[in-house]
This record gives sequence, C-alpha cells and structure tokens, in this order.
Amino acid sequence: MQPMSLLITTCVLFVGSHLALSHPLRPGLASRLGERGFQIVYSIIAIATFIMLVQAWRGMPPEPPIWAVGDILWILASIIVLFASVLFMGSLIGNPALAAPGAAAAAQGAPRGVFAITRHPMMWGFALWAVAHVMVVPTPAQIILSGTIVFLALFGSAGQDSKKARLMGDAWRHWAARTSFFPFARQIGGATPWGDTIPRPHALFGGIVLWLVATWGHGALGYMVAGIWRWVG
Repeated sequence: MQPMSLLITTCVLFVGSHLALSHPLRPGLASRLGERGFQIVYSIIAIATFIMLVQAWRGMPPEPPIWAVGDILWILASIIVLFASVLFMGSLIGNPALAAPGAAAAAQGAPRGVFAITRHPMMWGFALWAVAHVMVVPTPAQIILSGTIVFLALFGSAGQDSKKARLMGDAWRHWAARTSFFPFARQIGGATPWGDTIPRPHALFGGIVLWLVATWGHGALGYMVAGIWRWVG
C-alpha cells in the first residue's frame, strides 16, 4: 500500500472506531462487558489505532510545503497552541462532559473560566492544536492528519451533546443552555460577560507549563523547534 493510502486508511480506522464505539456499539458492548470492561476495550482500540495512525504519518516521504512559513505564522500558531493548552488543562477539573461521578453536580454550577468559553474545552483544545500544526507544517500528510483530529474532536463533541442529554437529562440541558459549543459565542452575542472567561489558576498556569514543556520537547525529540524556543536559547 502506498504511504498516502496507508495514512488515509489509518485515519478512517481511527475515526471510525471512535465513533462506532462511542455511539452504536457502546450500549451492547457495555451491557456485555460492564462499564469498566468496555472502557478497557475502548482504550485499547483507541491507543492501537492512534499508534497505527502515527506510524503511517511518520512513514510518509518528505513533502514540499504548500505555502511558505515565516515568523508571523509561527507566532500565531504558538499563541493558538498556548490557548489550546489552557483549554485542555482547564477541562480536567469540574467538566460535566467527562464521564465522572460528579458530572451532574458540576453541571449545576455557573460556567466560569474555560467553560464560559465553550462547554467542550478539551475537544476544542485538540482541534486548535491540529489547526496550528497545519499552519506551520503545510503538507498534504499533515493536513490529512490534522483534519482527522479536527473532525473527530468537533463531530465527537456534537455527538457528545446528544449522548449527555440522553444520559444526564435536564442537568445537561441546563448546562448546554448556559454554555456555547463554539468558543466565545455567548460573549460575542452579549449573553455572557467577557470577565467570566478568565481562566482559573489551574487552567492558566497549568496550560502555560504544558505549553512550555510540550514545545520544548518538540525540539528535544528531534522535531521542529516550536513555541518560544524558536527565539530563545
């Protein structure tokens, strides 16, 4: 199989397995395996297909960039990844979208920080991370890989809205009514003050640390030097 065909195949397998296990296959498997058993199977398949995808991407031959990449694009991409890191770290605490025992209770609170920005901060973090990579690595292979991540993150978030409404009922519907799918949509529409979007300390400082470590590791592992490390050191 040609490298590009293999990449596309693994992308389809990665997305297809996630969507199938998250929706049509989940009830039957969960009833047979139990919730814990299902989560184990889900995790194994997710990790295996992700490894296959990464290996296919790494096996791509060198490709010329579609557009020139200079400091301006690197600065924009670095800011986007920093924002994505803050969204991700903020999503780890008090997130009703996560499969946690306290999800319904968390949905009763007032949306603050990253949740005032979007009710799916983790998924938007992944999507923005992928967009930033296309900005500075504009090759066909990177576009396909990043497009796969963006599609899975945002389509999966939309599906999660439906699933959570079914599982949590009024608790989720009340949360969804006070939050937005798209980042800053409520602030732009005037429904929520901009001050509510100020990230909480664990999101802000955790996001900065994650961004610094991840971008440093990018160069340390032999990939392109990223973030502030392109201009520092």
